Amino acid sequence: IEIRVKAHEIFGRDGDDLHCTIPVGLTTAALGGGIEVPTLGGKAEIDLPEGTQHGKTFRLRGKGIKGVRSSYPGDLYCHVSVETPIKLTEHQRKLLKELDDAFRKSGDRHSPNTKSWTDRVKDLFK
Repeated sequence: IEIRVKAHEIFGRDGDDLHCTIPVGLTTAALGGGIEVPTLGGKAEIDLPEGTQHGKTFRLRGKGIKGVRSSYPGDLYCHVSVETPIKLTEHQRKLLKELDDAFRKSGDRHSPNTKSWTDRVKDLFK
């Protein structure tokens, strides 16, 4: 007898733990805020901190699967997928351009994983 388990469309399983990918809009990731996430028992809310990056993982204790050998349920790991807008109005495009210009003029790094080209060249000679 061969048994095949169909993959769930939202959750992946690792033992008693569940994993899911949560799409988050660019502005919500940048500014922070509450988002609803699916759980096996309904919905839960995660409070995203300001500056949440793509790939950040949030753990919801006890929201996984109750184990056969354990009386404690596993955890739910929610992996953030920051989505950039694909269709912008002219007004939205203008606002984003103004924001980009402000970032460039300030000279500060607003993207923690990005180095400027000159910084990379300097690192080569250290």
